[in-house]
Amino acid sequence: MTAAESSAATTTATAAPVKSGAGAKYLTVSALGFTTAASIVTSLRGLPMMAKEEMTMFFYIGFSTLLFLIPAGLVAAELGSMYANKAGGLYAWISGAFGRKVGFAIIFLSWIQVIVFYPTGMSFAAAGVAFAFDRPDIAQNHVYVGIFAIVAFWLCTAVAFVSNQLALKVTRWGFLAGTALPGIILVLVFVWWISTGHSIGWEHTTNPSVTVDHSGHDSPRFFPYIAGLSGLSFLAGILLNFAGVESQGVHSTELKNPAKGYPAAIMIAAAVAFGIFTLGALAVAGIVAYDRIDLNTGVFDAFTIAFTEMIHSSWPVRILSALIAYGALAGVLAWILGPSRGVLATAHDGMLPPVLQKVNRRGVQTNILIIQGIIVTALSSIYLFMDDVSSAFFLISAMAVSLYLIIYMVMYAAAIRLRYTRPDLPRAFEIPGGTVGMWLFAGTGFLAVAFAFVLAFVPPEQLPIGNPATYIALVAGGAIMFSAVPLIIERMKKPSWIPPDDVKAKALGPSADTSHLSNAG
Repeated sequence: MTAAESSAATTTATAAPVKSGAGAKYLTVSALGFTTAASIVTSLRGLPMMAKEEMTMFFYIGFSTLLFLIPAGLVAAELGSMYANKAGGLYAWISGAFGRKVGFAIIFLSWIQVIVFYPTGMSFAAAGVAFAFDRPDIAQNHVYVGIFAIVAFWLCTAVAFVSNQLALKVTRWGFLAGTALPGIILVLVFVWWISTGHSIGWEHTTNPSVTVDHSGHDSPRFFPYIAGLSGLSFLAGILLNFAGVESQGVHSTELKNPAKGYPAAIMIAAAVAFGIFTLGALAVAGIVAYDRIDLNTGVFDAFTIAFTEMIHSSWPVRILSALIAYGALAGVLAWILGPSRGVLATAHDGMLPPVLQKVNRRGVQTNILIIQGIIVTALSSIYLFMDDVSSAFFLISAMAVSLYLIIYMVMYAAAIRLRYTRPDLPRAFEIPGGTVGMWLFAGTGFLAVAFAFVLAFVPPEQLPIGNPATYIALVAGGAIMFSAVPLIIERMKKPSWIPPDDVKAKALGPSADTSHLSNAG
């Protein structure tokens, strides 16, 4: 799950405050916990990647939950409570620790990594549409997937041009109808599959990566077979599915007792995310044979196999596929608006040239969206030139992962630095244990993310990636190129880029708080 995805979820699952005391309004711990979970679990897209690890998925999901999700949530809560009176999230946090230049670089990377990730979301929607029209054969056609991704993204962009309110109306039910409902049905179908005595997918796996031989009898592995880093390369992609918890950290101050309430909310979110991802991935792994699990169509294949056995018909698959495709496209539409709005804020602080400061009469950041669409078109073209859709899916995911993990490493470093440089800032929520506690949680998260960052450049042995050198060059080249862009822009920055206050207010809205852009750091 990316930060953009989490912003999409937030539009569909906002925690409502409740009254407490003398008219004060507070969020309940459970409300914030489930809202945070919704900001993490925004798509079923990651289930096949987890299922591909069979029983070792418990290791990967446990690693992601304990060493990434929980530390990230607690660190984000402290940072959010420190800058609760300033908009900007990551930009305000990083700028406060390392200055505006680094803050701009990170917020720019957060936008770019979402752009890099768009093609995978569109390819998942493409598969959903193919199954909805009962044409599963074209779901693996790389030309179809590439063209669909390009055309559908521009259609979503066109909707975004109309107004933010129209986009929100389109996306409002995306999470419930396109993710939650199909996910629940998938788990129920798997329960039926087991109870009726059907063959379980992981019981017939001979791949040494996920199976161990005991005296001629194969049994699933519960710990990865590590013959090299390539055996762990899925970890980076799986870890990304747990990203997005930082988007809710700013709400820690809305709890009646943040010090006790927010850790409890994070535990609720972690338990819910762990449960949903584990049950969903188990369903795919149990229904679909290991050698048939496809990273892009695994969820749809599971539905097809199960309903064909259950009712000897696949008509429910068409309905569910249409819902999942709607959820994926609705999510993309919400992602289009959120991160690019943050970039607009930096543009109106003079960090980007005037051409990127323009908005239409409805306040939509038109030129930013156009540039975004051009980049997505170029990245989606990778599908046109790679025959294996799963490999292209994983390659693009690896590029996004490498950028997003950089953001997390800087966030952890910022939290540690601010304990020393700004101990005076009030913290409604503070990681327990003082400086030692901060080093423990932020340090653990940093090391876990750094390890996953290394793995993002390692070709997975589970997929036919082709030439490993080409794979590494593409992922590393993408990470270097995109990371260099904000540095180049910073070197080119001119005083004339700073717009008048009235122009800034018109673009960002009368209630926009831009003080953090000029005062941070």
